[in-house]
Amino acid sequence: MADATTDNVQAAIPKERFPAAPEPTFDLSTLTGVLGGFILIAGAVAIGGSIDRFLDVPALLIVVGGTTFVTAISYGLSDFLKVPAVFLQTMVYNVDKPQAAAQRVLVLALEARQHGPLGLDRHIRRLRHTPFLRLALSMVVDGHVEQHIESTLRNEAEASAERDYRSTAIFRRAGEVAPAMGLIGTLIGLVQMLGRLDDPSAIGPAMAVALLTTFYGAVMAHMIFLPLAHKIERNAHQEQLVKRIYAAGMLSVARQENPRHLETTLNAMLAPSERLRIYG
Repeated sequence: MADATTDNVQAAIPKERFPAAPEPTFDLSTLTGVLGGFILIAGAVAIGGSIDRFLDVPALLIVVGGTTFVTAISYGLSDFLKVPAVFLQTMVYNVDKPQAAAQRVLVLALEARQHGPLGLDRHIRRLRHTPFLRLALSMVVDGHVEQHIESTLRNEAEASAERDYRSTAIFRRAGEVAPAMGLIGTLIGLVQMLGRLDDPSAIGPAMAVALLTTFYGAVMAHMIFLPLAHKIERNAHQEQLVKRIYAAGMLSVARQENPRHLETTLNAMLAPSERLRIYG
């Protein structure tokens, strides 16, 4: 009876679904959202007048330069220098979907049930795009005790979560600083304007700096920094869920549990619409 059940499960999950790892995927929503917002603003500006009136080098220097350096004060240089890489990670994303991760570990559990944990050794080299699962699987194959596997995976997940938290915090801090720098630029422009009331030709440029810095600060904060912080946080939450699924699956394999029990455990982590229905 057990063999028949295993055969049915293997038939339900095609072998080609594993060990194919998630390939790096270009996230169009991030690029489309940023470009789309700027295109709409540029279109509104062009309809109402000349775009040149909204371009001011001193205002850009105050907001962009000020935001960069003030944000850098709040964090270590090593964290701040990682910002470009973090931005690229929001564009190219390769974390598993939770349901795919659950299917992957369930197939591994089924194979371990048939051939033992050592039979999973052939999959390790093919998991280069899923380093957390690769680490967990290699520890199981090497015969580490359950407590050691669990503590190592927990530490790895916590370290990853801390890195994601720092990245999110940097963008949130930049989102707070940009409007403040815009306000500082506005005050600079007003001071310049009030100091040159006797020169009508200087009032216009000074007023432009005063208004455009506020505009630049609001645009940078609410169209770039804060949305990116939210996207990084969302991706980090999904990554942590996937890691919990991988850890639960590999610990189940290490304990040599029945895959039916593992399916129940995995389904408790998944949304109702994503739950596996292998055993009914």
